[in-house]
Amino acid sequence: MILFGMVYSLKNDTEAKVEKNSVLEIRLDENITEHGTDESLPKINPLAQTIENSIGLDQIVRSIGKAAEDENIKGIFLNVEQIEAGMSTVTEIRNALIEFKKSKKFITAYSEFYSQKAYYLASVADKIYLNPEGYLDFRGLRSNPMFYKGTLEKLDVEAQVIKAGRYKSFGEPFSNDRMSQANREQIEQLLSTIWDDMLGNISAARRISYADLKNISNNLLIRKAADAVSHKLADEIAFYDEVEKELKKSCGTEEKSKLKSITLSKYIKARGTESAYSRNKIAVIYAVGGISGGSGDEENIGSETISKAIRKARLDTSVKAIVMRVNSPGGSALASDVIWREVTLAKKVKPFVVSMGDVAASGGYYISCAADTIVAQPNTITGSIGVIGIFLNTQKFFSNKLGITFDTVKTGRFSDFGSQNRPLTAEEKKIGEGEVERIYNGFIAHVAEGRNMNVADVDSIGQGRVWSGVDAKKIGLVDVLGGLNDAIDIAAKMAKVGTYRIISLPEQKNFLERILENISSDAKAENVREALGEAYPYYMQLKKVLNMRGMQARMPMEIVIE
Repeated sequence: MILFGMVYSLKNDTEAKVEKNSVLEIRLDENITEHGTDESLPKINPLAQTIENSIGLDQIVRSIGKAAEDENIKGIFLNVEQIEAGMSTVTEIRNALIEFKKSKKFITAYSEFYSQKAYYLASVADKIYLNPEGYLDFRGLRSNPMFYKGTLEKLDVEAQVIKAGRYKSFGEPFSNDRMSQANREQIEQLLSTIWDDMLGNISAARRISYADLKNISNNLLIRKAADAVSHKLADEIAFYDEVEKELKKSCGTEEKSKLKSITLSKYIKARGTESAYSRNKIAVIYAVGGISGGSGDEENIGSETISKAIRKARLDTSVKAIVMRVNSPGGSALASDVIWREVTLAKKVKPFVVSMGDVAASGGYYISCAADTIVAQPNTITGSIGVIGIFLNTQKFFSNKLGITFDTVKTGRFSDFGSQNRPLTAEEKKIGEGEVERIYNGFIAHVAEGRNMNVADVDSIGQGRVWSGVDAKKIGLVDVLGGLNDAIDIAAKMAKVGTYRIISLPEQKNFLERILENISSDAKAENVREALGEAYPYYMQLKKVLNMRGMQARMPMEIVIE
């Protein structure tokens, strides 16, 4: 009964109305996805009776653009702390705010605590406020990968790793107890490039020299709220009610009156300026998550689902160009190749542009490399052109820990090749190495063809190495630095269409379909998440390895930048 009442309430949520002299409040405390649902409804776990609010990056950017033209919106109030999104996503929102400022409307930021991502976003504001007892984090980026070798040794489990690429380090957490020198080299350059880009943008927004910003972070000079003001990262120390008074002044509202504001989630539902109808379409295909065979969903790329979406766009004569939004660390090499084939077929008949999100690496780059133009943000993680296979040997675990032994009957020498209850033989390792090399050679050949490069050059910048968008552009893996809207503009110009409308593929499931699909999976995942807490991401990483089928074109390791 509670569930149906909740569903009824959500389905009957009326279109939001914007009062005159309002401020658009942006908090970004929801989960940010690439593509918001058409119904703008939260994700519901019926068994656990919980609601997980989420919002699409496309909805955020579109709403900021709408607010610039909305005469009832006087400005934007950024009330942000932690942002659960990648750096590229934050940059896309930040760029939308910079575009918003051209309307001459104000942007005011306030927080009790600015994380580094939150401050990077807030740095575009006309005025930045910080709570008197608050804190502004500004100490540089870090990545803290976890290694499981010691755990596997205690369990008597051996990870047998076969890879192509000196930097291909996805298997390191299972075979090493620390980063290899090659992996440390690439992570250091990646973090340094992304941090330099952040500092450069903050420098331009706050008019503080790059050298001063570097000194502030290197020496941890921001230790209390007053430090942020003295070093010009913030403008004033103030309590929320004091900031609210300033917002009223900016909106032309009397001090004794209530501040008129509308949240971003509600503003999404507000009516915007209707664009003129056009028969011409540009299809935006969302390829988000790990890559595997079969059907996918809103969080995983299934080769069958994405291939079908590309075919549909290719065969639709009203679709004049295709933009594929890729946010993926890769996955199955075979599934990646299936999608790559569909991209090459589509490219022959109409413009095909790729827009890269937070990460488009390994398999994510595999499915992108054939595009006419590749667009990435400066802090997109891309490249990782390499292949890896991991074979777990659990023989001693079952024997020593559980007292279980195995015996085998087979019709051929290799009938049990890949079995987890014994180690690989020398001959099997050689076969595995040959397969990895074969797939890697095919990978770099596809990249060479798509990027108009020779194979040797691709191999030299491949080797499983990840690059930032900035560096990827320098070495020819990316053409343009920008976001999804930039990719759409490029596709429209290539197709020579002045007016067009956007269609999104794959088509989203309706509200009821999403509820029924998630009844069991959401409840199970939520129980595991609650039990493991902060260890949940590492459990998921191990689970990915256990569920791998075939060779993988997967990003070196789970790179989390904080």
